[in-house]
Amino acid sequence: MDGQLIAFTGVAAGMVAMPGADFTVVVRNALVSRRAGVACALGVAGGLLVHTALAVAGVAAVLTAVPALFRALQVAGGAYVLYMGVRALLALREWTAGAGTEADARTEADAGADTGTRRFAPLRQGFVTNALNPKAPVTFLSLLPQFVPAGSPALPRTLVLALIVVALALVWFPAVAVLVDRLGRWLRRPRAARAITAVTGGALTALGTVLLAEPLLAA
Repeated sequence: MDGQLIAFTGVAAGMVAMPGADFTVVVRNALVSRRAGVACALGVAGGLLVHTALAVAGVAAVLTAVPALFRALQVAGGAYVLYMGVRALLALREWTAGAGTEADARTEADAGADTGTRRFAPLRQGFVTNALNPKAPVTFLSLLPQFVPAGSPALPRTLVLALIVVALALVWFPAVAVLVDRLGRWLRRPRAARAITAVTGGALTALGTVLLAEPLLAA
């Protein structure tokens, strides 16, 4: 592996591991079950695959060239993250009113989380959360070319860089889900679970508000 690939891997690892909506959604799903957390993590990686594919194809340049389209995607992404945060806080209120035991808390977490009871809901939630992030394709579009050596074919190199990002996501987010699940006995205690739900719900609400306000105020 050459020096540029090593440098890019370090930068990409920092980007993937940076706490944000993806991390928060994976943690919330992992509190329900390991399967839900890992499925959500795979959904996040799927969203990253879409972004990197767009960057490789150059389609992401359209988002930069057409501000209205970029703002529309920002609004959609912000609204979805805000929706998940509000749903989490509403579920927390219902949970606080009715939960009394650890078993009750687990049941409420299953019922109140956005994952619902549908089998593929965690996967879809992770995918949509990441795929509706409008800044990701622009970030990749501006970042990937910096690590393509002068004179070398751009497409094969960009594909390698894109695969590195997806591979890092496939390692990081499932690892987060498994770690949360292993700590599940403590994390799912009513008091701890309520605190985590409050923090993650508040974080999603704040992130969604910022994402939603930015394009609306800029319009």
